[in-house]
Formats: sequence, C-alpha cells, structure tokens
Amino acid sequence: MLILGSVGMFMGTLLTTIVAVALPTLGPTLHLNYSEALWVQSVYPLAMSVCLIPVGRLADRHGLMRFYVIGIAIFGIFSLACALAFSGSSLIVARALQGCGGAFTSATSSALVAAVFPPQERGRGLGLNVMAGYVGLMAGPPLGGLIVSHTSWRWIFLLNVPLVIITLLGCWPLLGAENRDRAAARERALKKGNERQPGPPMVSNEPTAGGGSAAKVGASLDWAGTAVLAAVLTTLLVPLISVPLWGWLSPLTLGLLACFVLFLVAFVMVENRVRDPLLDLDLLRKNRLFAAGTVAAFLNYAAAHAIATLTAVFLQVSQGYSAQHTGLFMLTQPVFMTTLSPAFGRLSDRLGSRALASAGMILVAAGMTQLAFLPSPTPAWRVILALSVTGIGMAAFSSPNTSSVMGSVEPSRLSLASGFLGTMRTAGQGVSIALLGAIAASGLGPTGGRVLFLGEKASQAAALSFADGYGAAMLVGAGLAVVGALVSLVRGPRTE
Repeated sequence: MLILGSVGMFMGTLLTTIVAVALPTLGPTLHLNYSEALWVQSVYPLAMSVCLIPVGRLADRHGLMRFYVIGIAIFGIFSLACALAFSGSSLIVARALQGCGGAFTSATSSALVAAVFPPQERGRGLGLNVMAGYVGLMAGPPLGGLIVSHTSWRWIFLLNVPLVIITLLGCWPLLGAENRDRAAARERALKKGNERQPGPPMVSNEPTAGGGSAAKVGASLDWAGTAVLAAVLTTLLVPLISVPLWGWLSPLTLGLLACFVLFLVAFVMVENRVRDPLLDLDLLRKNRLFAAGTVAAFLNYAAAHAIATLTAVFLQVSQGYSAQHTGLFMLTQPVFMTTLSPAFGRLSDRLGSRALASAGMILVAAGMTQLAFLPSPTPAWRVILALSVTGIGMAAFSSPNTSSVMGSVEPSRLSLASGFLGTMRTAGQGVSIALLGAIAASGLGPTGGRVLFLGEKASQAAALSFADGYGAAMLVGAGLAVVGALVSLVRGPRTE
C-alpha cells in the first residue's frame, strides 16, 4: 500500500519539474505565446487545487482506493493526451484534466498511508510518502533535460504511461478487498439497526482495508459549497499565476483579488448554513492541531517554494554560472529533503510534531537568510550550505506536520484532511512564485516574467538589479517562515 500510494505523489511532483525544464523546448514546437506558455505550467496546479477538497469528501464516503485508482487512470489518459497535443490550447486543456486526475491521487495518497499505519508509526509511513514526492522533485530537472536534449519533448508525458499501467495492476486486488470490506461494514451496520430513515442506511465509521470509510455513503455532496470554493481558489490563483503577465496593479489582478475576498466571505456563510458542509469549519475553529498544521503548511510553501526557481535564475543571470553547474547546485535541497524526510517522520512518532515542525521552519528561515546575503561573486560552497539548511528544514517540517494533520481527524475524514492540506500547499506555492517572484524581478521591467519563466537573457544592468531583488525576496520568504514557525507552535503539545 505504501509503495502504490506513493507512486501518485512521485508522478505529480516529477511532472511539475519536468514541464518547467521542457517549456523552452516545447514552446517553439507548438508556437506558444508567452501567455500560453505560462498557462501550460500553471493550469495543472490550478485544476488540482480546485478539485482537491470535493474529491477528498467523496473519497471518504465512497472508498480511498477506488478514488485513487480513478485518479491514476485519469492521470494516465491525459498524460497520453498531453503527449499527442498539436497546439497550445490542446495542451492546456489536457494539462487541466491531468490536474483533475492529480487531485484524485493527491487527496487519497497520504490518506491511504495514514489509514494502514498504526498511530505510533504514522509519521514513519507518511515520511516515506513525502519522500516519494521529493524524489520526483529531484529527478525532474535532470530527467527533463536528458529527454529534451536527446529525444522529443513528448516523452516527458509518455514516460508516465508505463507507471500508470503498473500501478493500476497493483491496485486492482486491493480495490477488490476494499469493496468487500465496505460491503461487510454495511451488513454489520444493518444488523445493528443503524439504518437512517427515510433515507439510505447509515453505516459504520470504521475504515476499510483500503483506508476508506464506509460512513455516510448515501450523503450528497455540498454542490453550493463546491461551486463557491472553486470560485475562491480560481480568483486567488489565477491573478497570482498571471502577475508576470498582467502586473500587480492591473485592473484584472486587483479585480480578481477583490472577488477572492468576496467569495471567501460567501464560502464561510454557505458552509455555516448547510447541513452537511463540504468543509466542516469546526475543523478550523475547534481542532487546533488541524488548523495550525494546515496554516503552517500554507506559510511553509509560501516561503520556500520559490527558492528553486529564483535561485536558479540568480546563479545563471546574476552570477554567471552555467546551466549544468546550476542544476547540480539545485539538487542539494531536494537531496536533503528526500533522504531525511523518513527519519524525521519516525522521530515525530516519538516526539510529536510541534517541536520538529517549528524547528524546521526556523531552519528554512535561516537558510533563506543565508541566500539573501550571498556575496558577489558567489562561492559554490555558500550556495550549497544555504540550500542544505533549507533542505533539512523542509524535511524536518513536512513529514511531522503531515502526520499531525492526518492524525488530528477521525478515519472517516482522512481524504478531506489530505485534500485540504493539498489545497493549502498549492495556494502557498502560487503565493510564493507570485509574491517572491515579483519582488525579485521588480527591477527587470516588462521582461521580468519572461526572464523568470522562459529563460530569456537579461542585460548586465538588469542582472545586477535582479541580484538586489533576489536578496529582498529571500528576506521576505524568511519572514514568512518565521511566522509559520510561530503558527506551528500554536498547535499545542502532542496528543494521542
């Protein structure tokens, strides 16, 4: 279960970094303009974030393994569609639908692992699951560079297809076991007289062998809440994604962000009034572990997600390092994240999450502060040291925090917790790229977005300006990480 549940995590992160590397190559082939290129990279996390919470609710009701299998299949089908794309618009549509499949796998992957590991070992299992995501991040850039250098860019999508087929074959017996366990749970509930009249029967809340819950199978989804939540996330992420194209002060950016505030208020009002809300706001109001863990995750990704993109541009544009050397430097952070995540996950089983997650955020802040004050010319060892500290900090935060969030809810809400955590993570990534990217590129003028995201060259004066902006962006990120550490401390001591 751990291996199968981690494949989806690996494929999602691998695809994100591979597309970023391949974009300058596939762009001219499909005659993409700048706007289309931006959306090829951004529509996947946007579609995934919109679907995560609704999919998590449905998966909790109808089976984790069932929805994981559906997600893997959707992901594979539209990976093939991406490989066969003949224009920018067709690739964008295929990427959006691929993101929907990614939502199915992301909402259930951690939930499956959390369901099959006992509480005293949950951190170890989720640490290995998180490690799979970091392996994808680490493997993406070199693998993407190898593919676009020696063969067609279409293979960056086709390489997912064999993994999808193998995973589906492995999941099939477990899917059958989940269905049998859910049927048995229904029979036990009926025998105990737990029918709900006049509607469909209530069934046991106990998790199935596949990690799902048989609870509330007959309940309907909160469609009003789903629609408003989609509007909330769209009006937040679309302007953040499009800032390099539109600018912070454009009417489109400001108008959509104003709509985001209005839709957020409307979402809270709708969820407080419906009988079976999409997101039970009591999880945020009354569950301190859940609230602190998810908000800390948002701040963690808002602080640190842009490090890789901005540091790679800084080293090449402002410091004159080659793409090859830059790629080797950038492996430092994910190597530490990958190798240490399982260890910190095991440690959280003994010590709890508060101290480890908070200390991890402080380390992220320390590493970003080092990046902010890199000298010019920058020696390689200073870059490696700073990225090592941030990598250790990310590993110390992610596994314990994920274990804390997943352990703070009952088994019947595991996918909801996973989906909400994924949504906060995706929103944090969007904020990081938009906010820190805008700060770093503020001196590059109208070409800033193209330099950051399409690899175009900057003038010498612009390169010096970017170095100053990069330092300021890293300091802002360090500040966000400190705030995240304070929020993480609010979660309280370990609870069983």
